[in-house]
Amino acid sequence: MWSEFKEFIARGNVMDLAVGVIIGGAFGLIVSSLTEDIIMPIVGAIFGGFDFSNYFIPLTSGVTAATLAEAREQGAVFAYGNFLTVVLNFLILAWIIFLMVKGVNNLRREQAQAPAEPQAPPQDVQLLTEIRDLLAQK
Repeated sequence: MWSEFKEFIARGNVMDLAVGVIIGGAFGLIVSSLTEDIIMPIVGAIFGGFDFSNYFIPLTSGVTAATLAEAREQGAVFAYGNFLTVVLNFLILAWIIFLMVKGVNNLRREQAQAPAEPQAPPQDVQLLTEIRDLLAQK
């Protein structure tokens, strides 16, 4: 069983998957920062200076806080502003992945359309062709 496990781990696709998961996690943090720190403040400024992340509806009468973090400590809240931020994160991430896949597909199409150089015939076939051509000239 140990040898099978080592063989499984040593496969290239398992290592590629591990690298992809690590890169994907880091990329997710970048997209979250892009959304929360750059895009949402701009959207908030355009639409009157509000912050989406603190938009919520209290679900209990004991919630009187002005910020989402404080409101969650006081009771149940419907955090639709935070949900909008997460949806925007997803859409940005999906768009970037779409563009990456589209770019890779274009590269593959270009490689498939590029004519392959014809391989030279083997040495013996080439020699026989030269002998045939010389005999034909006589």
